[in-house]
Amino acid sequence: MRYSKLFGKTVKQAPSEAGNISTKLLYQGGFIRESTAGRYFMLPLGQKVQQKIIGIVKEEMDKAGAQEMLAPVLHPIELWQETNRTNTAGFELTTVTDRRKAQFALGGTAEEMFVDVVRKFQLSYKDLPINLYQFSNKFRDELRARGGLLRVREFIMKDAYSFHESEADFKKEYAKMRETYLKIFARCGLKTVVVESDNGYIGGEYCHEFVVEAESGESKFLMNEDGSYAAHEDVAKFDRYIDSALEDHKERQDVLGKGIIGVADLAKFLSIPVEKTTKTILFEADNGQVVAAAINGIYDINETKLKNILHTTTLKLASPEVVRQVTGAEVGYAGILNLPKSVKVVMDISLEHRTNFECGANKTDYHSININFGRDLPLPEKFYDIGLAKDGYPHQGQKLVAKKGIEVGNIFQLGFHYSKLMKRANFINTEGQEKPFYMGCYGIGLCRSLATIVEVSADNFGILWPEAVAPYQVHLVGLDLKDEDIKKKVENVYKTLLEKGIDVLFDDREEVSAGAKFADADLIGIPHRLVVSKRSGEMVEYKKRGEKESRNLQLTELISSLAI
Repeated sequence: MRYSKLFGKTVKQAPSEAGNISTKLLYQGGFIRESTAGRYFMLPLGQKVQQKIIGIVKEEMDKAGAQEMLAPVLHPIELWQETNRTNTAGFELTTVTDRRKAQFALGGTAEEMFVDVVRKFQLSYKDLPINLYQFSNKFRDELRARGGLLRVREFIMKDAYSFHESEADFKKEYAKMRETYLKIFARCGLKTVVVESDNGYIGGEYCHEFVVEAESGESKFLMNEDGSYAAHEDVAKFDRYIDSALEDHKERQDVLGKGIIGVADLAKFLSIPVEKTTKTILFEADNGQVVAAAINGIYDINETKLKNILHTTTLKLASPEVVRQVTGAEVGYAGILNLPKSVKVVMDISLEHRTNFECGANKTDYHSININFGRDLPLPEKFYDIGLAKDGYPHQGQKLVAKKGIEVGNIFQLGFHYSKLMKRANFINTEGQEKPFYMGCYGIGLCRSLATIVEVSADNFGILWPEAVAPYQVHLVGLDLKDEDIKKKVENVYKTLLEKGIDVLFDDREEVSAGAKFADADLIGIPHRLVVSKRSGEMVEYKKRGEKESRNLQLTELISSLAI
């Protein structure tokens, strides 16, 4: 490709709102342009990179036995209504109505569509397992698109859906997809951490994200110091402080402490360790249920964990009116004592094995001390993990380390979530009975992966594309092109490279200085730069992107060498 004819040239400045390095460099390098907020044109250079990534994904998915197909972008709204995701995913759902008044969702994910196509066939256990994937535009009506290609409203995604006769069979595919994803991202030049995460509105019981460590990332996760454990902050586990003091039960007291609410100030006022305090927070679930969540005062409540326990999609802090109605007290004095039976109480595992602890008295300005299970509170049937993990918390004899990263892919266990919600999503088992499919799904964000490569593969001069995804293999720069001999020579080099099957971007501009051409080459980030000029003589000057020194080589030597 001649650079003089390339659509999308380099520019010196990126838009002021381009906040992260990938947005700036992809804009300046001529890879992308924004259409409207959260929607981007992929210019020829960007499209070539994206197609390289797609090629890698397709090759590895095919090796793993998955089969490529394509579903319509418009999803009949009735399918989403079958699974109730018109409500649970409504905040991201874009809908359209055609001239026949039929309503469709612009799919942000395609579980319903793939279940629908599979149930159109009368499959038996002999047909299973199957893993179907596609490369398809996805639409998510994000409240605020940001981060360039990292959080957009329209993007191309590789999504896959597997169908099984049993959980045991699914787990084999889940492990296979995990290894396949690691291969895909490694080939793209990305080092990923496999992180336990929350399924959110996708459904199912567990999933894992593939995260690339980067300060610009929005994924917050925690790892053991040796890397043996990694989990998103939404689901991360940690070891709780255990009150080992075997104290005799003291007399319960309600202590006046007007205006003292924070656990540190409260512990100081009551002359007790902070570990003896209890945080009780009242929430309202989407079904109107009032929930009292309680945890040791040294910790915070993880609302995602709490939502999953309650099987609710939304959770909000109870209003002051509801707090007063339920507890009889103002906000700040709620406890788990003597709450109405209509209130669901969820206690964290940090409350287990405690004696003589504090909690709100459910009386304005008062705090109860020396509370004990069995006497003041009934022992709950179960303690739950609703604690928010943080940097430095203990886990399996180590300390958790907080990290930030960019999620580039995910794998989900769906189980029977969709096959039981959608009618006739069954196969025929060995006994001739209809049984629901056991499912999994697997996604890779292609635009996000492209941007992530730039986030972690850039220097002060521009992008450093890994060879497997670079838009071109070689950036050929012609200098002194007004000299006919030099011009003839560089044209011959260009022709020879093309004949040898080498993908070349040829900077053939005559009126542009050597410095500007070199700066453009560094910005665009193609792995290998060749220069033909008066200075190179009968040789060709070769420099690898990211290296300081160049050297003169024979063209035949360059072509045959591993450097090209």
